[in-house]
Order: sequence, then structure tokens, then C-alpha cells
Amino acid sequence: MKLINTLGALALCVGALSSMAQTSTTRDYPNHPIKMVIPYAAGGPMDFIGRTLAPRLSQALGQPLVIDNRAGAGGAIGTDVVAKSAPDGYTMLNTSSSHASLPVVSASLPYDPIKDFAPITLVANSVGFVVAARPDLPVKNLKELLADAKVNPGKYTFGSGGVGNVMHFAAEFLCTSADVKMTHVPFKGVSQSLNDLVAGRIDFVIGAPTAVLPLVKSGKLKALAITARKRWSELPDVPTIDEAAVKGFVYTPWYGFWFPAGVPAEQVARMRTEVNKLLEDPDIKRAFAEQGFTTVGSSSAEFSKVIADEIAMNKKLATRVDFTQ
Repeated sequence: MKLINTLGALALCVGALSSMAQTSTTRDYPNHPIKMVIPYAAGGPMDFIGRTLAPRLSQALGQPLVIDNRAGAGGAIGTDVVAKSAPDGYTMLNTSSSHASLPVVSASLPYDPIKDFAPITLVANSVGFVVAARPDLPVKNLKELLADAKVNPGKYTFGSGGVGNVMHFAAEFLCTSADVKMTHVPFKGVSQSLNDLVAGRIDFVIGAPTAVLPLVKSGKLKALAITARKRWSELPDVPTIDEAAVKGFVYTPWYGFWFPAGVPAEQVARMRTEVNKLLEDPDIKRAFAEQGFTTVGSSSAEFSKVIADEIAMNKKLATRVDFTQ
């Protein structure tokens, strides 16, 4: 009996010490640099979001926040890096609504988009993606493009940041809505798809405004439409897809931050609080607006619902589209 009591007391002591250590770790968080993984090549919308927030977030947290671009497999490689990272609050994921489309098109993902992550906050919504074509594409507008694609299935090519990437889903959603067939050309990131578009090797992309706008303004691309409910102030002459060709069409991507699952709730809350404070800053709001984003900031529960709803919508689309690897 004495041995049992002794073992019980020892177990309680070990448990108390473990709890104290965890509390101390949480209280001291962060005490070394934090890595922000962006699962796409540099130059895309997540890159802008990360590099805009990182310096201010570093100041607020008192530790450097290091950007790590891990491109490949439509975002799956970098996302998997975060999923398999230690749940200590020192590795975070910065990605888009592609997080909710990849699992729909790939049954072999090495991670679960829900179970393997702890949502921090919904950071921003896009003002809409821009349908941007090579300047010499022999159509005047989106209506003409879709009309020609209707009678010439597979004639036109569109690029994306990879199979299952949000750009891919936006274009497939347009094709399905307009009842046309066009050919998907996946790349490792937004910048690579735009490089090939400018070079004339593909016909168009439906891309993030932050990446497309400079190329449109310089005349290297022509904007045919925008996927949002209303026109964008930076391109006021460019119609919505609803106005131009497909009634009722709307597609507005979102962007957010995650930790790997298992990160202590206190650390998730700390990061969410600091990020959401920044998203209320007028200078940050202005910088985001200039690049085609509206800042959001949300609770983990609100963000979780956004992710679940998006996955459900994408599953419906996937039943009508042949997503091939």
C-alpha cells in the first residue's frame, strides 16, 4: 500500500511539473524566431500578405518572423511541412482558399486539411480575381472568348499555380458555369504562370489582382473581367464576369493563417490577437486595399466554418469537373 501511495504521489508530482513547464513555455512564448511557410513561389498574393505583416508582427511578438517559400504540388509540399512540424507555435502556414480545394482534387495528400491544423485567423478576402489574357489573344472580351471556346473545345489554355490551386478552381468554375471546355496548364506558382502568359505560351489566367495589376497597367496583359460581385476601383473599366458573360458568377478567394494541430490554445490566441490588431491598422488596411484585398480578422471558430463551407462547395464542383493530376 505504501508503494502504491508513493507511486501515486510521484505521478502527481510529475504531472504538476509537466503542467508548470507547459505554463512557463506558454508564458514565455515566443522566445525564438517563428517561421511562416508560404507554399508557393515568391511573388504571389500570400507573399504580399506575409511580407507586409511580418515586420510589424515581429515587432509585436518581440521575435523575428521568417518567410519560407516552399513551392510545389499546388501548395501541398509547403502545407505538409507545416502539418508535420512540432506543435510549438514556431511554424505557421500562410495560404489561400486553395487549402480547401487541394483535398478535393487529390486523394493522396499526406495531410488532413482539418485535423492536422489549428486555424489562427482569416486574414483577408480578395476583391476578386482578374481574368487576364495575353494581349494578342484574338478576342475583344470575355463573351467572345467563351463563345469561341464553346465551338472549339480545348482550344484555349489557362494557367494556374498548380492542380487544385485556387486559380485552377476559379477557372474550372468559370468553364463549368459557361459550359465550355478549356485546357489547364499547371505551374509551381502564380509568378511562373504569369511569366508564361506574358510570353504567349498560354492564353489566360484567372489570377490574384496583386499579381496581375502591374502587368495589365503596363500593357503586357489585357484584363477581360473580374470574378467579384462589383468592379474593382483599380480597374474601373473592367466588368465583372456577371456583367460580361455569365450571369450570377461570383468567385472571391480568401487568405488565412494556421498552426499545426496541437499548438497550445494560449499560443494560438496570442498569435490571433496580434495579427487581428494589425489588420485593424489604417496603414495595413490601405496597403491591402491597394493590392486588391479587404482585411478581415476572425476567431478560430469563424475561420473553421469558412474552411468547412469552402470544402463542401468545392466537392460539389469536383463532381462536375475531371480534375486530373
